[in-house]
Amino acid sequence: MNANVKLGVIGCGKMASAILGGVAASNFINPKNIFLYDINEQACKDLALKYGFNCKNSIKSILEAADIIFLAVKPFKADEVLNEIKLNYKSQLIISILAGVKIQKYLNILPNSKIIRIMPNTPALVNEGMSAVCSSENVSNDEFDFVYNLMSNCGKVIKTTEDKIDIITALSGSGPAYYFKIIDLMAKAAAKLGLNHDEAILLSAQTALGSAKMMIENNFNTELLIKNVTTPGGCTEVGNNVLLNSNIDEILDKTIKDTMLKAVSLG
Repeated sequence: MNANVKLGVIGCGKMASAILGGVAASNFINPKNIFLYDINEQACKDLALKYGFNCKNSIKSILEAADIIFLAVKPFKADEVLNEIKLNYKSQLIISILAGVKIQKYLNILPNSKIIRIMPNTPALVNEGMSAVCSSENVSNDEFDFVYNLMSNCGKVIKTTEDKIDIITALSGSGPAYYFKIIDLMAKAAAKLGLNHDEAILLSAQTALGSAKMMIENNFNTELLIKNVTTPGGCTEVGNNVLLNSNIDEILDKTIKDTMLKAVSLG
């Protein structure tokens, strides 16, 4: 436990709640030293009650209580919130999960501040999150390690550079929604052929989960894994050929590229 760390959280939405759930479960920070503020008072109270955190009634009171600030508001609120932070800022480390909002924006409003950007994703809710972390130049190794370890409580983490964050936003930040869609479409295709919905969605989701785990445990050797499932002249080969002859590559290329461009535009 980081017994003396006082974490102030601005924004209590789903992503912040997922990360804080992992932090609480691991006891990485004493729950009594986590302070929450959200314009939605009920969201703040609900999260505090669930994990034993403390609610505050303003951004000012968060800055007075905390030595690290965790920023989790909507990206379009960045200027408004940062200007409010500026009024009472005491050079705290700022951790941000705001998609598209570049480090330079923070530095423009809070010169010489220490900024760490995180791109997390919602599977943090089930301790299977994927996060990427980058920082401004003046962040110390100890500060970076603290944030890296914090995010490790809800899944896997990589260190990256800011020029890659928008791509990561498209791939892993938004990616769960695309996997959910693919899992659902495969289940619906099977349901049309005679399975009931509950059977089909369980079969599809568990197959996706198992397949992902196999990729991780086999050094991401996609070609070998596909070959191991595919018998020449068999069922899987027929399906593989359908995919190969479709424009799925182009569809997924466009999906990731357009999502990345949206992330770029938010900055």
